[in-house]
Amino acid sequence: MSLYLITFLVMLLIVVAMAIGVMAGRKPLQGSCGGLNKIEGLGECEICGGDRQKCDEFSREQS
Repeated sequence: MSLYLITFLVMLLIVVAMAIGVMAGRKPLQGSCGGLNKIEGLGECEICGGDRQKCDEFSREQS
């Protein structure tokens, strides 16, 4: 039981640290352009077509 409690507290600390980082003005976490499609060879990203600049523009529009 104590292992579960320790694991929960560590995960909670990680989430709190990430939230503080976002509130402190750091850039929010974001996924990579293409994600699993690049690994599995399913093609390019539907949003950016492999162009990082388009991917960055899209993520700014969504925020």
